[in-house]
Amino acid sequence: METPSPYHPPVKRSLSIAGHATSISLEPLFWEMLRAAASHEGVAIAALVARIDAERIKSPTPPGLASAIRVWLVKKIQDQ
Repeated sequence: METPSPYHPPVKRSLSIAGHATSISLEPLFWEMLRAAASHEGVAIAALVARIDAERIKSPTPPGLASAIRVWLVKKIQDQ
């Protein structure tokens, strides 16, 4: 079976964060990394995204949520 290309356009998914529905577009690679991180931490993807969202809002120049998720995932790898 052929491995899918990591160069795939973003995929939009809907989540509920703090009771508010939101849509996030991430490349499938980042969705898989986010799923794995949430599983590793024993929380739902929406709970992890809510935590990332709370962290990004504290930034003096907060990026968009999708960018914050990507940065959080890369930082997690760097910190390992």
